[in-house]
Amino acid sequence: MLRQGAARARSSQESTTAKLAKFFPEATPVRIPVQLTRVAGEGNAFSESTVIEFGTPHEVLFASKLPLEFADTLRLRNSDGTLDAEACVVAVQYNSGRTAVAARFIRPVTNWIIKS
Repeated sequence: MLRQGAARARSSQESTTAKLAKFFPEATPVRIPVQLTRVAGEGNAFSESTVIEFGTPHEVLFASKLPLEFADTLRLRNSDGTLDAEACVVAVQYNSGRTAVAARFIRPVTNWIIKS
């Protein structure tokens, strides 16, 4: 005996970072774990581990729990030191309690995974 049934399709929810990436046409998906440090005033640094989810030749996009704002200066470092760069926040998007951030490198990064 055959039974017909309906199964609910998995909803592929788009991440907040993916939504922000739509504003950066050159953005390419990547997964690069980094230590992110917000440099704010003297002795006022905040830090967290996060993952760069999208990148362009000049920007990185990631989710963050830090209280980041437009124009904040950040330092991004990966575990092996091949990425150690400063960037400036150029976009912040809040959605359902999550924060997506886009930051532009302050100086050209010669060893960045994405080449122009």
